[in-house]
Amino acid sequence: MMYMSYGYGYMNGGGMIWMMLVTAVILGIPFWRLLPRVGIPPWVAIFAVFPPLALILLWVVAFKEPVDRSGGEG
Repeated sequence: MMYMSYGYGYMNGGGMIWMMLVTAVILGIPFWRLLPRVGIPPWVAIFAVFPPLALILLWVVAFKEPVDRSGGEG
């Protein structure tokens, strides 16, 4: 009888969780820095962890005008 072993590779439960956390950090930090520049609160970067929402958020950031933080007029 042949014994088949699953779950002993890199992508077992612990490896998958670490990969998801690393991905969340890699996506979250750039959005956290970019969102205030277009007037969106930085906590919205939490939604960037989910790929469809990250794509929508990227489109919103791409077509929104930057916020003028100079404090005065030209």
